[in-house]
Amino acid sequence: MSFHEVKICILGDSGVGKSSLVQRFVHNTFTVGNESTIGASFLTKTIVVGDKTVKFNIWDTAGQEKYRALAPMYYRGSQACVIVYDVTSMPSYKSVSAWIRELQSHAPSDVVLALAANKSDLQPKASVPVKEARALADSIGAVFIETSAKNSVNVNQLFVSLVPKLKLKKPVVSQETSGRRITPGVENSDTTSRKTGCC
Repeated sequence: MSFHEVKICILGDSGVGKSSLVQRFVHNTFTVGNESTIGASFLTKTIVVGDKTVKFNIWDTAGQEKYRALAPMYYRGSQACVIVYDVTSMPSYKSVSAWIRELQSHAPSDVVLALAANKSDLQPKASVPVKEARALADSIGAVFIETSAKNSVNVNQLFVSLVPKLKLKKPVVSQETSGRRITPGVENSDTTSRKTGCC
């Protein structure tokens, strides 16, 4: 079986739900009160999008300021980066602009960007106008999606929507996934997880 391998980095302030989004996407589970990520967490998931089989190698980075300097180690060489903010936290949204500037300065020039407005289940308490966030995403050519890791809203779509924008490299042939049935956006053909302080 052949598949396209994609390195993707998840960025954003601490507490916005980055790990919850990845956990929902990879395992389809949600844990209340996830522990803060130390350094970064690495997970993989293989899905089918159209006629392509894509293996996402996901680096879920820590959001705390003390780990901020480590971020370039993870987004360097990434084909896609997802910046996450909490719809109820204006400070987390204000940080998006800083992440964008950093990526424009140091990430690959052809990196695909997405902006995830997470915790949409708390929309009644939202402090960030959707129209403003969407306009920001449009201004940099990024995908914009409102997500809820808790309620599993648009989580798969967030990752699937990146695929058409990616410049996919030559497919990799793997014996590991041969014979395994892969359902679009649902079943994992290869799922691993580890936390690390460096890449």
